[in-house]
Amino acid sequence: MALVFQYGSNCSAERLNSQDRLRGQAVPVGWAETVDNYRLQFDVWSVRNECAASDIVLGGDAPVQGVLYEIPDRLLSRNTTPIGRKSLDAIEGNAYVRQTIRVRKRDGTIVDAVTYVVQVPARDLLTSIEYVRHIVGGLREHGAAEEYIVRVKEVAAANNPDIADDVRRL
Repeated sequence: MALVFQYGSNCSAERLNSQDRLRGQAVPVGWAETVDNYRLQFDVWSVRNECAASDIVLGGDAPVQGVLYEIPDRLLSRNTTPIGRKSLDAIEGNAYVRQTIRVRKRDGTIVDAVTYVVQVPARDLLTSIEYVRHIVGGLREHGAAEEYIVRVKEVAAANNPDIADDVRRL
């Protein structure tokens, strides 16, 4: 089993475990945060979501919070996923690359986890309220700090001012 840290729309266990994704094979370990400081941003186009998707960039001013999952190793790579199933690599898409980072679990334990970061960030892409709803709902579902959720909402509202009022109501 691989430990996988998700900070974007896959914070929602329901979304990650849906029939068109991992079909219940992602077991939530719980809330976690990066050990190093990162910046959350929306800098990659998601064809599936029809909006800008999230990314984390090393060097921010605080840890990024998210959800840690246990996922069978065979479901990580396109090369090892059984026929008819979707791998996490396929779900994340070609714009992301797998990377190992250190995260802190709720009990303070620090572990290495796989995450996905954008290979070539883009500018001037707008996220959607639907996408942000998955992030905020998933973070709440797993007990993220409300202060952090407010920060995510601020980043999303700054990214797309047209959805700012809706984001604030989440």
